[in-house]
Amino acid sequence: MITLYHCDAARSFRPLWMLEEMGLPYELKMLPFPPRVFAKDYLALNPLGTIPFLIDGETRMTESSGICHYLGITYGPTPLMVGPEDPAYGAFLNWMYFSDATLTFPQTLVLRYTQLEPEERRNPQVATDYAKWFLGRLRAVEAATANAETLCADRFTAADIVIGYALRLADSIGLAKDFGPNVAAYWARLQQRDGFKRAVAAEQKAGVEQNVAPRVRA
Repeated sequence: MITLYHCDAARSFRPLWMLEEMGLPYELKMLPFPPRVFAKDYLALNPLGTIPFLIDGETRMTESSGICHYLGITYGPTPLMVGPEDPAYGAFLNWMYFSDATLTFPQTLVLRYTQLEPEERRNPQVATDYAKWFLGRLRAVEAATANAETLCADRFTAADIVIGYALRLADSIGLAKDFGPNVAAYWARLQQRDGFKRAVAAEQKAGVEQNVAPRVRA
């Protein structure tokens, strides 16, 4: 059984959504955010104290987009993946890496310096600068969705899952108001997917059952 450690609205939502889209059985373990502060025992399992953490037999993984790639390859074939024989393979891989390295990273600094740090350490200038960085990089998604329903390969893929989470995070920290029209429409489409809805429901259900309160949103 695949086990996924997850925090409400954290980047571990990427593999959770992937699991739901693929219909794979899994166990979801909820942790308070950030777990390195509020769930010290978790450090014995994952010394980084980060989320996600996936256990699948002997496999241990901590990178959200990498986990999505792993699930698609290990438990495929699935139309969620794009193979090297497909002309869209390069674009697919680029979106997979772009999702965290370029889009999620600046948002973590916005979140940190507006919500997570103690009041005296919060820094509006840092938050504003990195919000602008994120929105500037989001121009790539705005362009890609100008004339297409999805990012690549003419279908919904894991690339849409990993980029879609970055949009969900932006929504949760108050940046969605600055989405361009194409990104806003794309984000609205993603939220209508049954797999997305199941992942949100699984997150909420596990939080209630395991008595882990959701993170306060912006």
